[in-house]
Amino acid sequence: MFVVTNRIPVAEGHEADFEDRFRKRAHLIDQSPGFIRNEVHRPKPMKLDHSTGTWAPDTETQGYYEVKTWWRSFEDFVAWTKSPAFAEAHKNRAPKEMFAGPNKLEIHEVFLSTDEKTGPADKG
Repeated sequence: MFVVTNRIPVAEGHEADFEDRFRKRAHLIDQSPGFIRNEVHRPKPMKLDHSTGTWAPDTETQGYYEVKTWWRSFEDFVAWTKSPAFAEAHKNRAPKEMFAGPNKLEIHEVFLSTDEKTGPADKG
């Protein structure tokens, strides 16, 4: 199983519009072969004061939204990126001012999971 994470720095004041775009998405990815699930994570930058053990908002750190998709295989993800549905899903780009910088795409292979549905993924 593979997890693809798009880390997106959303500019201050554009959070609601960014989230609304995902609430209203066309769900084209949902029918793609090998697609498992999609999650969008809202940033909550926090910092720990180790001396007191307390948490507080970290106002000095840029938070990133994370758009995560889970795939049965990397090849399934690649096929999605080459599909007409992918082109359709990404044709209405958000305005540049919605972002505080470039996004970062990260791909990880799940080698261990405690998810009861998938069980341990470690084959090694």
